[in-house]
Amino acid sequence: MAAPLELSCWGGGSVDKSQTGLAYAKFSGAPLKVNFIDNTWRGSRGDVPILTTEDNTVSQPAKILNFLRKQKYNADYELSAKQGADTLAYIALLEEKLLPAVLHTFWVESDNYFTVTKPWFASRIPFPLSLILPGRMSRGALNRILLTKGEPPLYHVQEVEAQIYRDAKECLNLLSNRLGTSQFFFGDTPSTLDAYVFGFLAPLYKVRFPKVQLQEHLKQLSNLCRFCDDILNSYFRLNLGGISPAGQETVDANLQKLTQLVNKESNLIEKMDDNLRQSPQLPPRKLPTLKLTPAEEESNSLQRLSP
Repeated sequence: MAAPLELSCWGGGSVDKSQTGLAYAKFSGAPLKVNFIDNTWRGSRGDVPILTTEDNTVSQPAKILNFLRKQKYNADYELSAKQGADTLAYIALLEEKLLPAVLHTFWVESDNYFTVTKPWFASRIPFPLSLILPGRMSRGALNRILLTKGEPPLYHVQEVEAQIYRDAKECLNLLSNRLGTSQFFFGDTPSTLDAYVFGFLAPLYKVRFPKVQLQEHLKQLSNLCRFCDDILNSYFRLNLGGISPAGQETVDANLQKLTQLVNKESNLIEKMDDNLRQSPQLPPRKLPTLKLTPAEEESNSLQRLSP
């Protein structure tokens, strides 16, 4: 009997790379037990999603997909050699052209980061990591952009911003042309490329941003939007509220943890107030009054009257 597979990742509606591994597992029929987790110290180093078995622990989507293939869960079984080569080429294109703009949209664009990304992750991370980890991930995204795109004469994120968005829009146009009217990129069966494209596009397509530059361009490409909707409806089985049952359980658990944290903080404040009230109180000290000589008083009066 095959060892049980367990995938730990961020909760439903995630704005990170967990969607690629989830989609591939569903495409390949891998019997995964999915745990929507809050953060752990392992996850704080950027290792989520994590696939665990009795003997192995695997992180990062590419390594997870390779591990599942070795376990005979292969979504590319029917692809030709040329289609396999095309898959590698398009994945490289996604990483080079689309990823920097996605990172910028979620983690660097200040309006999006402070109103969407940071609150989303902070609500799913236990205190005090919720104060630390989102900022660390934002800096990591910025460093990734500058390391890959900040070449001479473009050194700063403001200088590379226009270029990375041009590249991302060109990449989306290429994906749209390649998909055409097909349901998936290689016919009627989803494959590795579909999992990668879905992992990049679904969060960008569904999240409501204040700044929607790249999102607006994506929504103009109706076949890519239909591609995301088909996968969500066919493989993720969202309920009418847009949250899977497992995702709703995660939301409820997070709300319960937040309530417990608020109660603890309230109790702590009450104890501090009690301690302050019970501490010995010293009488207020009177400041000594200075008495002026008659000559000094006359001098001050003349100064106040002078223009």
